Amino acid sequence: MEVLFTFLAERYERRSVMITSNLVFSKWDQIFKDPMTTMAAIDRLVHHATILEFEGESVRTKRAKSRQSA
Repeated sequence: MEVLFTFLAERYERRSVMITSNLVFSKWDQIFKDPMTTMAAIDRLVHHATILEFEGESVRTKRAKSRQSA
């Protein structure tokens, strides 16, 4: 948690960051146990961000299921 937050804080408005997650922001308290740290991390990520949200079954899950049934 501390390493990720430090990384985000150091990169904020200096370099690009790409993060993928299967958790919506409202569940990021599972990653950052402190509510203030959670809000600060999300704030740094979404400021100037382009957020892509994909719905549907994962391609990896689909492939794994097809391999198991074969």
